[in-house]
Formats: sequence, structure tokens, C-alpha cells
Amino acid sequence: MSFIINLLISALAVYLTAWLLPGISVKSYWAAIGVAFVIGLLNVLLKPFLTLLTIPVTVVTLGLFLLVIDAVIILLAGKLLDGFQVNGFWWALLFSIIVSVVTNLLYRVF
Repeated sequence: MSFIINLLISALAVYLTAWLLPGISVKSYWAAIGVAFVIGLLNVLLKPFLTLLTIPVTVVTLGLFLLVIDAVIILLAGKLLDGFQVNGFWWALLFSIIVSVVTNLLYRVF
């Protein structure tokens, strides 16, 4: 049950952030649920591999390169889903940061 609640909270964060940013578009709340699921899946399957490959760069940048990895995952999700569009790397980076903040705020509320 907690998986479904976490998915719905993440989808709400995706939907609200897409509403705030003009460079991101989500067609509907159902699409936002799909985006939250795909981003979660990519974070589980792809992010550890990318993090392992980029350890030297991550150490040199004091962990800031992980934001780039998050942006790449968001761009990949934008390519995989029809109802989710990202208009560039910088929008993906900003989307990643804002979704993280909004998700944390929503977890505190719920």
C-alpha cells in the first residue's frame, strides 16, 4: 500500500512541477503517474550503473554531477513517454530539483 501512496505523491509532485515550469509538459494526471513510475524505475535500474561509471567526476564535483545524472534520467523518461515532454537539459535539471523539493514537502504533509 505504501508503494501506491508514494507513487501518487510523486505523481502529484510531477504534475505540480510541470504546471510551474513552461519547459515541461504533462498531458494529464494519469500521464504524471506514468512519469513517476518510469522515473522511479529508471532510478532503480539505471542510476546505480551511471553513478558507478561517473564516480571520479562525482568526487571531483563534490556530488553535484549526480544532478546531471538525474537530468539525464528525466530526459530519457521524456523520450520514453508520449504524455511527458521536456524541452531541454536545463529544464530537466530544474525539474529534477523542484520535484525533489516538492516531493519532500508533500511527504511531510501526508
